[in-house]
Amino acid sequence: MSAARVNPQLPLGLVLRESARFESYFPGNNREAVLTLRACALGDGEPFVYLAGAAGVGKSHLLQAACLSAGTVGRSVAYLPLADLAGTTPALLEGLEQQDLICLDDVHAIAGNADWERAVFALFNRVRDAGGGLLVAALQRADRSGFALADLASRLAWGVTYVLAPLVDEQVIAALALRARGRGLELPDDTVQYLLKRMPRDLPSVFNLLDRLDEASMIEQRRLTVPFVKSVLDQD
Repeated sequence: MSAARVNPQLPLGLVLRESARFESYFPGNNREAVLTLRACALGDGEPFVYLAGAAGVGKSHLLQAACLSAGTVGRSVAYLPLADLAGTTPALLEGLEQQDLICLDDVHAIAGNADWERAVFALFNRVRDAGGGLLVAALQRADRSGFALADLASRLAWGVTYVLAPLVDEQVIAALALRARGRGLELPDDTVQYLLKRMPRDLPSVFNLLDRLDEASMIEQRRLTVPFVKSVLDQD
């Protein structure tokens, strides 16, 4: 196991989710984006990738998956969720260009903050000069994210940009089934159809519900039948 995998560079108190793997992400219509991110994580293909998409489409999952994937081949990585760090000093970015792969999540959170915008702009230039990789995620494309520094929006658009598409109902079912298999859970078809009629469509809510059902199933030693799932949901 590589040192990067064991100890990626992360802000204090943050850990990567072990479940955030490319294998556990159902791509739907985002297959090209996933393939590009996989290649970037391994040091191949595009060195700069920008992901845009609404909350819940899996941007953070994919960035963390890239970090974990890069670590398996000995590449050093850094992951920074800027929505959680925008109130801190941008000095956190100093020296990150020494990492093979840097992932900046929620970069829209620093839009309008002059110090942070200049720091991200400078980091991009240092990463480019060092020959590293940079993955960025935000709610909107770089030119629509409200950056006051026009050069920053321009730099972030230098590489390839993907706007992630949300999953349609059939794909939500497939994503749920994939996550369930990864947890060793059996989801009968009638249970899936029952859930589909009652659960929200955004993936975080879907997976949080699966976590809850998994826990209840283990506690009560019950299969995920429709009556059992209904009894769990009725506790709300």
